[in-house]
Amino acid sequence: MKNFTVPQFFIAVLLIFTGFTLYSCNDDGPDIPPVRLEEMPGNYKGKLIIVQGTTKTESIKDFKVKKDTISFAEFPINEIVKTVVKDPVKTEAAIKAIGKVKYNLTYTASVNKGNNAVELVFSPKTLEFQIPVDGVNKKTVVTLEAKEKGFYVGMDRSLRFAFTAQKIMVDGTLLVPYEIINYNFPFCIKN
Repeated sequence: MKNFTVPQFFIAVLLIFTGFTLYSCNDDGPDIPPVRLEEMPGNYKGKLIIVQGTTKTESIKDFKVKKDTISFAEFPINEIVKTVVKDPVKTEAAIKAIGKVKYNLTYTASVNKGNNAVELVFSPKTLEFQIPVDGVNKKTVVTLEAKEKGFYVGMDRSLRFAFTAQKIMVDGTLLVPYEIINYNFPFCIKN
């Protein structure tokens, strides 16, 4: 049997100690600073994906987040107008005539248990505007819904949310048939 000398013994103990030390570091995850409600408000820019049936469009959209509201200075109405006005030429003329439509999406915010995200519960109101077609304004009322929570994620300081245009009424009549319009903001960051 081989005898250990004092230096060999210390080297063996040092290797075992180093192994335990490195193993304990293995449990450490990324250091995520806690998120606060106060850091969420500001001006945002984000990717907007609109899906209606098999049609999908993507664009970049600007909006402002306040304490309890996401404000759109120019709400994306193109799909709504295309659904109401079937003629493509009249649709483009109507969109130009309407101009910018403002909309405020209200929410209630709370920090999650892990303190790593703010959860947003939306309570959308109807969107109302006039669509000019053949010299007549059609009163359009769009019922918006948000069935899922939105999130302000602490790891990358991004905002993510989605909502749908569930139904459209034109001059008091429900538009039938109608395919739901989905508005998805998968990744938005502060300007």
